[in-house]
Amino acid sequence: MHLALRLEAFVKLGKFLRAFCDFPKGDPTADPQEQEWHGQFSDAVERAHQQNKWFTQENTLYAFEQWAELLQERKLTAWLSPYAIKETKEKTVALIMAGNIPLVGFHDLLCVLLTGHRALVKLSGNDEVLLPLLVSYLGHVDESLKHNVIFTKEKLKDFDAVIATGSNNTARYFEYYFSKKPHIIRKNRNSVAVLIGSETQEELTALGEDIFRYFGLGCRSVSKIYLPKDYDLAIFFKAIYPYHDVIHHHKYANNYDYNKAVYLMSEFKIRDNGFLILKEDTALASPIASLFYEVYESMEALKSTLQAKHGEIQCIVSRNFVVNEISFGDTQKPTLTDYADGVDTVAFLLGLS
Repeated sequence: MHLALRLEAFVKLGKFLRAFCDFPKGDPTADPQEQEWHGQFSDAVERAHQQNKWFTQENTLYAFEQWAELLQERKLTAWLSPYAIKETKEKTVALIMAGNIPLVGFHDLLCVLLTGHRALVKLSGNDEVLLPLLVSYLGHVDESLKHNVIFTKEKLKDFDAVIATGSNNTARYFEYYFSKKPHIIRKNRNSVAVLIGSETQEELTALGEDIFRYFGLGCRSVSKIYLPKDYDLAIFFKAIYPYHDVIHHHKYANNYDYNKAVYLMSEFKIRDNGFLILKEDTALASPIASLFYEVYESMEALKSTLQAKHGEIQCIVSRNFVVNEISFGDTQKPTLTDYADGVDTVAFLLGLS
């Protein structure tokens, strides 16, 4: 199957996702077949939520919107233009998916299929609905694609390479188990924000998107902020107030109540605005409904600290602080070249041929 045909299939998927997000209750002008697919996607969004309560309709549609934006012909072509993609003998690439946010493993699948390989997919139990549906739609667009994706719940076998995403603990198992195969093994990463004190309220409100989108469950979610000395947290709390409705999500609220109780019983000093707990802590990963913070004295010293923790950090949100920083509000809008852990997945896959 030629690259041009594979690209065309994903472009059509992107257009469908855009139409679905524009008309979540159905587009009366769509043809009957597209309306039928619309119904299947609507059902899948609801089933995904029933299976995993973190997958709210709002967050799933947000994920669809991001992929609709990326699956445009000009963006896909520009992304792949630096690579020499040739029609060579396909390999079978095992994909072990995470399930923390909707469609978190779709980029890996996209890379595998566009480089001409076959995907052997092991889904997370937390995300078993959405990806198979997108694959079904791709198969509807181009039947040859459906044969290039195999979903399995069994022990992985008969594969040539593996891309596995998990925790630091599972990564050690993956590295041992897949040591004899070409592999990409991803571990825990977190994202941080650096404030210098001159941020506008609009920037701080946008930071709330980086903190609360997907309830903070993604590796691109900001789990810690660095603050200058004597920073007034009241300014920060005021700016993120528009996100206060997050506390009405029962799983988030349960985590908020639990973590607050633990901190209080442990006599930790915390700041609390009724829907987010701030705790001073040197760690990068904060529990759900909590945000760690650390005060810095010197920006240069902080840069050195973050550089030393480079392997643990996915994104740094800031303004004019470091190279490759992410703008406030944009952590959950990765581009096609924003490879997880900074490892070029396309180059890895092309190297298998």
